[in-house]
Parts: sequence; structure tokens; C-alpha cells
Amino acid sequence: METASEQLGELLEELNVAARIAGGRYDPAQRPVDTLELAQAAAERVEGVEVTGSGGLVEVDVEAVERALAGFASCLRRHGPVESVRIEVAGAELRLVPVTEAAAPVVLGEELRDLGSAVGRTVVEALGGSVEVADASLVVRLPA
Repeated sequence: METASEQLGELLEELNVAARIAGGRYDPAQRPVDTLELAQAAAERVEGVEVTGSGGLVEVDVEAVERALAGFASCLRRHGPVESVRIEVAGAELRLVPVTEAAAPVVLGEELRDLGSAVGRTVVEALGGSVEVADASLVVRLPA
């Protein structure tokens, strides 16, 4: 019961953030954080996610970006479908691999079948970052 309650709480938070962004009322609580720490925190939220690389300092809404990265990883596992996802961290750039042909439009939010990914992309872009698929990877660039 606790897990369902936690999932509902996260769903409501994602909807809240998406509505604030869409309504022009998103005032992110940005603070400096190491991207390796962000990736590791996101990986703890999703089973089957490994983190490699070295981080860099970015200034973002930490909780929202952590949820976004976890949402991307979860989407790739579910819609890939793949057993595991790796987040490769290189400074302000994070690459989530693998991205299958089937998962690419879903993880980018072009096919609205995964709320976590759609909101994740919206959050990253609202903070001045970018999200794209390149070379079977989801490339997330955060503002440095």
C-alpha cells in the first residue's frame, strides 16, 4: 500500500510541475549539484540502472531533474524493452543507453505513452537544457 501511495504522490508532483511550466508559473528552486550525484540518485529510484563517468557542476531544480532522469530510465526499460539502462555522465551531459527504435519517440515525449519522460523533457528544456536521441542514446544536456 505504501508503494502505491508513493507512486501516486510522484504522479501528482509530475502533473503539478507540468501544469506550472505550461502555465508559465514554474519557479524552479535551483541549486548547484554534481551531475554524477544526480544520476546516482535517479538510478536509486529505478531498478536495473547503472551509472558511470564523471560529473560536473550544474545549477538546476535538483528534485525535478532527478525525477526526470529516473523517468527517462524507467521509460527506456519499459518501452525498449530492455533489462538494464546505463547513465553515462560526462560533465553537464548525461547519456542514457540503450535507446531502441521503439522507445525513441516515447522517451522524447513525441508519443505520449509515458508521463515521466514527457514531463522530464519539459522540465529539462524549461531549465535551459536539451534532450535528444543520438547514436542509440538519450542525450540530456543540463545548463552548466
